Amino acid sequence: MNRPMKLEAQLQRSADRDLNLQRGRPSVPHPHWGTFLVVCFFLIALASGIAFLLVYWRDGSNLLLGATLAICLGGFGFALVLYSHWLMPHEEAIEAREELPSSLVEREQASAEFHAASQGIQRRGLLKLIAASVISMGVAIVASAFRALGEDPFPTLFDTIWRRGQRLVNLDGAPVSVNALQPGNFMVVFPETSVGDERAQTVLIRVNQELLQLPRDRSDWAPMGYVAYSRVCTHAGCSVGMYETTTDQLMCPCHQSTFDVLRGARPTGGPAVRPLPQLPLYADSTGILRAAGGFSEPPGPGFWEMP
Repeated sequence: MNRPMKLEAQLQRSADRDLNLQRGRPSVPHPHWGTFLVVCFFLIALASGIAFLLVYWRDGSNLLLGATLAICLGGFGFALVLYSHWLMPHEEAIEAREELPSSLVEREQASAEFHAASQGIQRRGLLKLIAASVISMGVAIVASAFRALGEDPFPTLFDTIWRRGQRLVNLDGAPVSVNALQPGNFMVVFPETSVGDERAQTVLIRVNQELLQLPRDRSDWAPMGYVAYSRVCTHAGCSVGMYETTTDQLMCPCHQSTFDVLRGARPTGGPAVRPLPQLPLYADSTGILRAAGGFSEPPGPGFWEMP
């Protein structure tokens, strides 16, 4: 660069610096309201993060987990956006650029201006506090998520609930005897230790024993014509609660799946493709019906490798 052009560029840079001096320090748009709102959103996010950890470690509902996490992340996001728009100085600088290399004096001046501009950042301590809190909260949430990896879900999924020797009881907890039902009648029963358990609910039906066509390995599962099936539909998990006496069919009211009671609750209509799990029964010496084991398969709708 020749001397006249270099001198002109230096004069332009000096004029820019003089213009910045006339303006004074870059202004912060809303210092007081900005600080107040940033702190409010920051505290909301911090409280929501703590609430998320409490709900997670207390095995709370997924709805609360999602809500608290969304509020936490949203609060931090709003705090950072308001910080950048209302607390950061707004400045536009236009400066002529000359060809490199620049002189030592110019580099020193540029370095001095850069360090001087760093003094214009407002509420640095607040920004550090927000950053430290975000990092700490994120680490705590991620570390807590590893808790879910510690337990294998399969034992719970394949637990048939009923155990051999458990008495069948009604909703009031009263044991069910062999004289409780007449052929064509039914009732809802539970294991004596899990009255009201949704997955344990079982429909007990008394049919004409001569009409039963159970699989050969279940020939002794229906004493005196009593058959018991899981009440949880294998299609979508609704409660199978309608029994048609004339056809010996159980029906699910949600999607009209039907099951043949006489033939091991095989599906005969509707979207269900799996039979209702059957509970083996026997009568003890006092005439009380008891479970001879667990369900023929885990109760509930299709899951994992099951159709």
